[in-house]
Amino acid sequence: MGFLLKLFVFLWLGPLALSTALYYSTDHPDSWRTADWSSAGVLPEASSVPQASVQVYAARTGKWKGIFAEHSWIVVKPANANRYVRLEVVGWGLPVRINAYDADARWYGNEPRLVYAAYGKKAEHMIPQIITAVENYPLAQKGSYRVWPGPNSNTFISHVVKSVEGFDVALPALAAGKDYPVDEPLFGPTPSGSGYRFLLGGWFAVSVGWIEGFEISLLSSVVGFDVRYPAIKLPGLGRIGEPLPYVQAVPST
Repeated sequence: MGFLLKLFVFLWLGPLALSTALYYSTDHPDSWRTADWSSAGVLPEASSVPQASVQVYAARTGKWKGIFAEHSWIVVKPANANRYVRLEVVGWGLPVRINAYDADARWYGNEPRLVYAAYGKKAEHMIPQIITAVENYPLAQKGSYRVWPGPNSNTFISHVVKSVEGFDVALPALAAGKDYPVDEPLFGPTPSGSGYRFLLGGWFAVSVGWIEGFEISLLSSVVGFDVRYPAIKLPGLGRIGEPLPYVQAVPST
């Protein structure tokens, strides 16, 4: 028991304590009213990139949640479209929102970062499936959102990922709520379909997959490691190790 307690402190409480210290060492908006929700200028004008695209972005959440959690969203653009479509879930009003903010807007003043991107024929294949998954999200009723352990914004993105063929993305370790079950058994495929996971109501999960790596989620805080691109995953700190081969926000021509 003593060893397990030490392991818990080292792997969970220690990283969370460090993340807390880092969070309170910098300035943050007092509320959503004073936060910057403007475009971060990451994306070019949609009309300047004719090919279809599917992208996933993430940014730290606001207030105390920013210590350990990120908000994620999907941005799609059909071929030759002159605008992006941002898809996400929020915690007020009707949860599912379309274009509530600029596609690359900051979240509570925090800069968005690219998590995944697909272009061209692959994106064209994915976009109709993404739209269908959004329209059929079973937790879209007012009042269905719950910050912790879910269903929340990351639960929604995880649902979309698992509903779309070829959506080979691993959501960030800090995407708290991604392991909340939506019409899923206790044991089944990971969202990317590259492995399997055990889910216990969003409170506990174990995932093993080529895309997701190995993860243990306790109260939505993830400890794990990535084999494809060697790294560890720690609560509050996220992924530490070899950088993922991110696709550029603008495809090369």
